Amino acid sequence: MVKAVATLRGDSEVTGTVYFAQADEDSPVVITGKLHGLKPGLHGFHVHEFGDNTNGCTSAGAHYNPFSKNHGAPEDAERHAGDLGNITANDEGIADINKTDRMMKLIGPLSVIG
Repeated sequence: MVKAVATLRGDSEVTGTVYFAQADEDSPVVITGKLHGLKPGLHGFHVHEFGDNTNGCTSAGAHYNPFSKNHGAPEDAERHAGDLGNITANDEGIADINKTDRMMKLIGPLSVIG
């Protein structure tokens, strides 16, 4: 079992924690967590190249895309490994995250960790 955590906080009003877990190389990655301070509604959810969100998407780099694919939804064959679809924030600006993904990896040479 490999686990990782992403903590979001900074100049933005959006804060929260996202947890990632993968039992073995052939298992999907389980993604859970909670974000606060979002505008109600849908928000794109993805992993970037770098774990640096000090300057938003600029310092985080591009979406994690080791296969040089186009953007896509999690159910699409053509997509970035870091494209995880949408999350929905409720009227209080809170989004609960509970997803699984087979393209993203925590184990092996294409791990998103680091």
